[in-house]
Amino acid sequence: MTTRIKPAIMSWLISLGGLLIFDQATALEMSILAEFKPDPANPQRNAFENLTPNNGGYCFYRPTACAAKGIKSLKIKTYFSSINPIMANHTNPRQGAMVSAPSEWRSLTVKHNQTGEVETLRIRINGLGSSVRTDPVLTLVEGNASTILGAHKELWNGGHWGNAPAPCQSLVDPIFTSNALDFFWAMPPQGGSCGKPPRYNIPWMRFNYIDFSYEIETPNPLGMSTGEYTGSMTYTLGPHQDFDMGDNFLPDDPVLTLNFILSVDHVLKIEIPPGGNKIALEPKGGWQLWSVGRRPEKLMRDQTFLIHASSRFKMQLACERIIGDTCGLSNSRQHEVPINVSVSLPNGLRHANGASVNRQPLLLSGAGTELFEPTQYVDRKPGTLHFEIDKQYVAEMLFQEGTYNGSVTVIWDSEV
Repeated sequence: MTTRIKPAIMSWLISLGGLLIFDQATALEMSILAEFKPDPANPQRNAFENLTPNNGGYCFYRPTACAAKGIKSLKIKTYFSSINPIMANHTNPRQGAMVSAPSEWRSLTVKHNQTGEVETLRIRINGLGSSVRTDPVLTLVEGNASTILGAHKELWNGGHWGNAPAPCQSLVDPIFTSNALDFFWAMPPQGGSCGKPPRYNIPWMRFNYIDFSYEIETPNPLGMSTGEYTGSMTYTLGPHQDFDMGDNFLPDDPVLTLNFILSVDHVLKIEIPPGGNKIALEPKGGWQLWSVGRRPEKLMRDQTFLIHASSRFKMQLACERIIGDTCGLSNSRQHEVPINVSVSLPNGLRHANGASVNRQPLLLSGAGTELFEPTQYVDRKPGTLHFEIDKQYVAEMLFQEGTYNGSVTVIWDSEV
């Protein structure tokens, strides 16, 4: 279901977008949801927030440490089981127990569900863990240890399986029983495997599940449209695959798919002060100069507005009376004069070329105002609409009678 807040026209139009969220997970298919909502308390922070809960692994037990590093962890409910005994003191790591994960950065494309716009997201698996199951270790070490922890150390040449070999690093203290040891290792950032040979033959061994921690690099939400972007990353499991425990370990499932949902909920809101939609044009310095014989050169008025903006937008003009590419005013005798309308926007909003927006003309054609972009979330900052009648038309008006009036509509529209 999609909720959409359509552009609304008052004196000036305010256009907002909606938000669509869904989550779906299957056996080896998991969803990662990240959301961008502008935060008035922290307008400089213009990034997605990963809302995916930690359902296992390192970050489930160490959420504060993971939050500081910007990482999360997930649990895959699948087995890696040995197909042959693991021989003592083997020299080929692939014949024993080892761990390898796709720890290098990988890119995928996310696509807007309605507009088809695409962005790039990056992910890397930076940690991996499991519960290693085998025969009771006191039995395996043939009486050469008197405690369960001592037996785990004896089995793996003085360092139990929780002590990560290079280039991996141990992240947690292991949890062990007579026939299991839970571990979690940081993976080398550029790929590579970690493993160790046992001191004794191990008849069978199983990784009872797979925990992994990950970090993602999301695109800049300020340049994205309101709505949802979705995409997927597929990993393979097994010997010489993305998640690789060696030639001796086969997974129950050969494929893992991560579905990404990036939700963008932009703000575009305009506040006009009370009475600000009624514009009275005056000469510079007021009408008192006219009363002492000085003809006004221009009629003008600046109207301040407050803008909240986190998205791209365009501005357009709509008129009750049209003169060329702008609006017109007329008196009771239908004498018409054009009125120039321009806009100045606060810092943080710019043209597509990076230039600041200062007295940019607003035209019926929309030329010059097709795209404004935020460099940060602009929260309730002042902008100005400038209304002017040029000197030549003021001279015409002085020989006419009556009041000139007309309606001008300014449109801020996020449907870019």
